[in-house]
Amino acid sequence: MSYRILVINWQDIRNPLSGGAEVHLHEIFKRVARRGHHITLLCCGHQELPGEEVIDNIQVIRRGNRNIFNYLVPFLYHNLSRQTKYDVVIDDINKIPFYSPLYVKQPLIGIVHHLFGSSIFIESTLPVALYVSLAEKLIPSIYRNIPLAVVSNSTKNELIRKGIPEQNIHLIPNAVDQFAYQAIPDKKSSTPLVGYLGRVKKYKSIDHLIMAFAEVHRQIPQAKLLIVGDGDYLVDLKKLVSRLQLRQVVTFAGAAFQKQKVDFLNQMWFMVNPSPKEGWGLTVIEANACGVPVIAADSPGLRDSVVAGETGLFYSYGDYHRLAELIIQLIEQPKLRNSLAQKSIEWARQFNWDDSATKMLTLIENVLSRRKTNVQ
Repeated sequence: MSYRILVINWQDIRNPLSGGAEVHLHEIFKRVARRGHHITLLCCGHQELPGEEVIDNIQVIRRGNRNIFNYLVPFLYHNLSRQTKYDVVIDDINKIPFYSPLYVKQPLIGIVHHLFGSSIFIESTLPVALYVSLAEKLIPSIYRNIPLAVVSNSTKNELIRKGIPEQNIHLIPNAVDQFAYQAIPDKKSSTPLVGYLGRVKKYKSIDHLIMAFAEVHRQIPQAKLLIVGDGDYLVDLKKLVSRLQLRQVVTFAGAAFQKQKVDFLNQMWFMVNPSPKEGWGLTVIEANACGVPVIAADSPGLRDSVVAGETGLFYSYGDYHRLAELIIQLIEQPKLRNSLAQKSIEWARQFNWDDSATKMLTLIENVLSRRKTNVQ
């Protein structure tokens, strides 16, 4: 049986502001579409993108902008529902929720990567942070009775603590394209190269990595840092690099597409993720698939994607002195680095987008089956 599925998210995969949440959504639902189902993605518009297009068999409909999209969603949903009889609606709950249980009539499934919690106060001005924080506080009461797909046990446990019944929470992990992300030993940098891959946002705490690298540079002057990604905190980070006199050893590569990401990852000796919170850490598993271990902050989400002592090392979030020590340790201990790299490849092999798509489709089928039983 073919299903008509409406997915609602802030952004699509082509939006310049897209991140791991959009990769997760796209990789899963393009596979669901390949299995014969009709997928429509409703998301906010962008000045560089058309109002509608088809990407990997997903019909993408872009309306409004980031400032008003969440207010438009109820009206856009009703308009689309009059045109197409959708079997199920998927609400990707990311930052400002759409509160879809209040108006969606069809069976509904939510996707939760992580809740910002207090980390939003690192990222945004106080008024914006308060707005997002208050909006998130309504999630447990409004979404309490619908099935929620989460990407990590960290997110699952957080939702349970906030009052979501455990039986309503379903783990559908992030994954990696096993064909695209592979280790290429010949690409490895001949000199120590530490990397960061991800969006350049304030809450990602990339400044901690740069401050740690200032200490690394004093002890290992030939070591270099490569920051791959784009975002609104880039100017501030470049100023920090200049202030710390690191311009000769820190490179900002900007945004990278998949092939470029694989090339950059294979050059790195290892990667660092200093974030205080992740849904799961998609770039961690992408790095692992390329044989790149990860030093990570001991944070929710990263605890799920990094296996301590096997695929990477942990430090207490914010302790950039300890981060510097671990960076130096991995540079100076090739035996440890190579062991972590090999185990990283083995770990990454467990995560496949086809499996995640199957789990999502199974959840959809179960929800529709229960709805049909209840109606009868």
